[in-house]
Amino acid sequence: MPVPWFLLSLALGRSPMVLSLERLVGPQDTARCSPGLSCHLWDGDVLCLPGSIVSAPGPVLVPTRLQTELVLRCYQETDCDLCVRVAIHLAVHGHWEEPKGEEKFGGAADPELEESRNAFLQAQVVLSFQAYPTARCVLLEVQVPAALVQPGQSVGSVVFDCFEAALGAEVRIWSYTQPRYQKELNLTQHLPDCKGLEVRDSIQSCWALPWLNVSADGDDVHLVLDVSENQRFGLSLYWNQVQGPTKPWWHRNLTGPQTITLNHTDLFPCLCIQVWPLEPDSVRTSICPFREDPRAHRNLWRAARLQLLPPRGWRLDAPCSLPAEATLCWQAPGGGPCQSLVPPLPPANVTVNKALELPLLNVHPNLCVQVSSWEKLQLQECLWVDSLGPLKDDMLLVETRDPHNNRSLCALEPSGCTPLLSRASTRAARLGEQLLQDLQSGQCLQLWDDDLRALWACPMDKYVHQRWALVWLACLLFAAVLFLLFLFRKDQVKGWLRLLKEDIRAGPATRGRAALLLYSAEDSGFERLVSALASALCQLPLRVAVDLWSRRELSAQGPLAWFHAQRRQTLQEGGVVVLLFSPGAVVLCREWLQDGASTPAPQGPHDAFAASLSCVLPDFLQGRAPGRYVGAYFDGLLHSDAVPALFRSVPVFSLPSQLPGFLGTLQEPGDPRPGLLRERARLVSQALQPALDQLLKAPGDPGDPEDGTRDGT
Repeated sequence: MPVPWFLLSLALGRSPMVLSLERLVGPQDTARCSPGLSCHLWDGDVLCLPGSIVSAPGPVLVPTRLQTELVLRCYQETDCDLCVRVAIHLAVHGHWEEPKGEEKFGGAADPELEESRNAFLQAQVVLSFQAYPTARCVLLEVQVPAALVQPGQSVGSVVFDCFEAALGAEVRIWSYTQPRYQKELNLTQHLPDCKGLEVRDSIQSCWALPWLNVSADGDDVHLVLDVSENQRFGLSLYWNQVQGPTKPWWHRNLTGPQTITLNHTDLFPCLCIQVWPLEPDSVRTSICPFREDPRAHRNLWRAARLQLLPPRGWRLDAPCSLPAEATLCWQAPGGGPCQSLVPPLPPANVTVNKALELPLLNVHPNLCVQVSSWEKLQLQECLWVDSLGPLKDDMLLVETRDPHNNRSLCALEPSGCTPLLSRASTRAARLGEQLLQDLQSGQCLQLWDDDLRALWACPMDKYVHQRWALVWLACLLFAAVLFLLFLFRKDQVKGWLRLLKEDIRAGPATRGRAALLLYSAEDSGFERLVSALASALCQLPLRVAVDLWSRRELSAQGPLAWFHAQRRQTLQEGGVVVLLFSPGAVVLCREWLQDGASTPAPQGPHDAFAASLSCVLPDFLQGRAPGRYVGAYFDGLLHSDAVPALFRSVPVFSLPSQLPGFLGTLQEPGDPRPGLLRERARLVSQALQPALDQLLKAPGDPGDPEDGTRDGT
């Protein structure tokens, strides 16, 4: 039996956590106002025509704040509708004209001015209400004695009863005066549904709602719908995105009772459940039970993708909104932490699935974007990836200006920001005068500037060259000595050079070419097959990297960061990335292409293949894949036609039938020994065949999903 984890009823009884509403009897709209005000509600609705803003001729009443309250409008004891009560707070806007000339210093008062101050301030206030498919506008006349108020003073409020609305609807309310003296007030509110109000006995549409229990059992989550066998209802799972429209994920029309099983990797904080009876005008009720679930938040960060867009844009893709902050940082070559910079990016919550602009004048390969949550670094991407080349050994200068235009300069180093011309024992302090001259002569690149600060990147190549001049001179001297030695002892040196040549030839062969294997985790049998292939390739020799052997690093870094590091190292060393296609991998690639580069659904906590799609596929789309990627699939598991056409721009081999060609592509260029290549192919085939036979004899197709409720259809 599953252990109850979260219980929520969509057909609510009486509960201390739900809201009890005031009841209004009868269909008539009414208006009432606070003491000191008089008000009148016009009969019937009016046209909603705000008009343009005009100047106030003197003091006028204007709305300053809107408040809403939910009530019930009842026609019988058990026949009520949800209704929105609106309170409009009013204040005085504008001033009386002051007397001019002698009257200002004690002359006779203007009778017209005295008469206006003894009159009433009157306003026609319009209330506009929209809740699909309803739209209404009502007009309220309000007045107050002018002698009792002062400009800018709050005079009270008017309460309107009420606008009828549907349960769970989104309502929008505007308020303004006729004529309009200021920008209209507006308020948007999402009304609760049956589960949030004590209305089960009063609103008939809430009587037939199904009951829903959400419980956990190990890694699975069960949605248990306890309804009668003949009742039909709709069930929808969707991602409730605050920044943008909701994104449907799964929808079915069912007949109760039902139990829907979700894997823990399918959970996200914004994953919501909507259920409703399949009846005309039925009420749809939604819950989002995973907002505080730690597993859902971990899955969200695993699915998040940070992209840098040329020339100065960036984008964070995620299924849900992220409570995160983004900052710029400077990544020095040689490792070490990325150092945070000004200007900071907007400190508010990061807007997901939207391209944003970096506040930079120029870009630089050492500039990176970090995304953090609760002071923990989650994602980092640098501008140099596949665009600006490798990191540069440049010095970043931070310029600070005071209000008197006095400026100071410091150089950003791992130990902090070192002032130029200081006596510190750092590289920036030793080269302070030269860096200052470079800045003044325009040799430094300005990255950012505002009134008080600026960032400059100054190249350090020439200083490195000067530092190594003596080293090069020593190397030339050593070469001259070797040449003389060769002349005097030619025979012995020839033998030594022959041995050295053999050692040099054997060195790369011993070390082997780098190969990164990427695959989609189908099941344990497929992982054993991949492990057998990786182990056999290591004996050739090849330096093989595969996520099966790096689970601890994957858990610490995340699949995306692990893949970036391995891919960069492999390609920089002249290696190759091997894409192992399987039915599941083909499905992921096709979904990625069909959805317009949307983020694939997370496949597991260690699935580097799903994490790598956002970077692998652009290489193929932009023509950078040949020479860097190789494709392969296993005999009997996949047909060659199943490999997407996009990936056929690189060699794709069937294993083990095409092992000689596959190994020939993986080996170092220029190896002319075909006999050795055939022997290696035979050894790899012997190691691979048992695991492949065992997988093919296993019942079921490893490419089929285990649960129809997880494919989103």
